[in-house]
Amino acid sequence: MIDILKIAARNLLRYKRRTLLTALLITVGLVAVLLFIAVAGSFKSMMVAQFTDSMVGHLQVHRRGYVGAMESLPVDRNMRPRMLVKLYETLDAADGIEAWSPRVKLMAMFSNFANTTSIRLNGVDPVRESATVPLVANRVLEGGQVAPLIEPGKIQVPELIAKGMKVGVGDTVVLVATNKKGSVNGMTFLVQGILESISGPGGRDGYIHIDDARKLLRIEDEEVEAEVLARHGYVTLAPEPTEPDTLKRQDSLKVQDPLKASDPLKGKDPSKSTLGDPSEEELDLDAMLAGVVPGPPERAGYLAETRTLFAERGWGSPAEVSEITIRLKRPDAQETMLAALEAQVADLKNRRGLSIFQVHPWEKFVPFSKIAKMIDLMTLFIRIILISVVLISIMNVLVMAVYERIREIGTMSAIGTQPGTVLALFLSEGFLLGLVGTLVGIAISLAAVWVLNSVTLTFSFGRQENLILVPTIGAGDVISTALLTILVAVFASLQPAWKASRMDPITALRHV
Repeated sequence: MIDILKIAARNLLRYKRRTLLTALLITVGLVAVLLFIAVAGSFKSMMVAQFTDSMVGHLQVHRRGYVGAMESLPVDRNMRPRMLVKLYETLDAADGIEAWSPRVKLMAMFSNFANTTSIRLNGVDPVRESATVPLVANRVLEGGQVAPLIEPGKIQVPELIAKGMKVGVGDTVVLVATNKKGSVNGMTFLVQGILESISGPGGRDGYIHIDDARKLLRIEDEEVEAEVLARHGYVTLAPEPTEPDTLKRQDSLKVQDPLKASDPLKGKDPSKSTLGDPSEEELDLDAMLAGVVPGPPERAGYLAETRTLFAERGWGSPAEVSEITIRLKRPDAQETMLAALEAQVADLKNRRGLSIFQVHPWEKFVPFSKIAKMIDLMTLFIRIILISVVLISIMNVLVMAVYERIREIGTMSAIGTQPGTVLALFLSEGFLLGLVGTLVGIAISLAAVWVLNSVTLTFSFGRQENLILVPTIGAGDVISTALLTILVAVFASLQPAWKASRMDPITALRHV
């Protein structure tokens, strides 16, 4: 095989100009593809990070039915504490999750005492939110650039609203919101900072402390089932009665175990509890907490234990949450983590047998995801163009080579050269052309990427300005593109090589 490669190289050098032009054509095509992958891929990655690291995270968890009505930020489809215990434990135990943050989202009226407009609000835990979307602090244009992201009693106002309402840092504003029971509540806030707007619906999103959001909506802390508290060692349940004559004894133990007579979860795994879908008729608050019917007054004694459980786990207050935003350690493992989380919370079902929770990727909430898909499609088309250029150029060169060397091929066949050897010879010529053009193209591409990184390339996207582009290309993209180019070069050589190997020696020797 080495000898065949040497002969193939010698044959290519016999036609230096043709070989140089063909290799140059392959090189230019490869450089164009790799530079496009580097620049477009870096643009895509940076813009994705602008959204995931400053607003939506990599994954989000909602109660079933919430996303369908998300434009209005419904407050009647929040996740309850009894649902959240299993979810929080799952998120804490997942190795691939770097951080997660609970949010209470709502629509409110924003007033500066002179004018009023609507605003979308995110009630967040400032520590968890900064860990989950670390670039959110960079969006603060005025005030509040230091930790914490948001303080109780204060608000981060989006730039669009701040300019329109002529509101500045330190001003007092009023927020008015309607809770799920239809009652209206208002609270005054100090403006802590002005947030830079971001493309999409997030441009009108303000931030307040999660406890303030719950106060504005009058969301009270709720307790979870005694079985859940017992599993964590916060209460001790009375033993199950085994004889009919122990029923009176059971009644006497209600103070210690008030759920045994009324809670439908008795004797069941609390993680497999059945909860109603928001679209269905729901029981009242007490019934949802205690079971099908309200429990005895002693039931309220478990609220302190529930608060202790949430506080010791660092989960905040045991109250309703609109969504959970998740940051992954490896964004490229998003699909794997999405499937894993869905499987782990699938056993929590509503009365229709559907999972209570829905896990969605960031693409579900960001319009830029469509642009990202277009970039991937353009990259595919550019690679197809490269394949076409390589295929046509090498096939043209080798067809001409076969035509010009008919008598030479006839002589080789006449002295006993096997057809397979002739076939391998022309395939080797195509392989060498592709290999040389690929190696030179990779070298030029890497050098061009280094030059682009040595200068500062800035651009604007929507309302975001002076974004720095850092072209990068992964080893996987380089290797896959190089192998594809070489493979296409060999494939393009197949037809001329097959024609040469099947040539009749006598006819070839008579060729003039």
